[in-house]
Amino acid sequence: MEKTKLTVMNNGPIRVQGEIELLDADGNPYDLGGRTVISLCRCGLSANKPFCDGSHKKEGFEHEAKAFALPPKKS
Repeated sequence: MEKTKLTVMNNGPIRVQGEIELLDADGNPYDLGGRTVISLCRCGLSANKPFCDGSHKKEGFEHEAKAFALPPKKS
């Protein structure tokens, strides 16, 4: 099985590609209608959270996405 891929977009959402199961805080699944690609809001402005609706473009959300290493896990 292929890994699910998440891409943090510059000035935009988190794009999720692959086999996706997205659950709410109570463990209920979202009906993704068979989609294998979705975009999750990162700016907090979407009227369709947790999904991106493009509001980041209108509001000028800016954040350059650059990968970095997390500190070691605490024991």
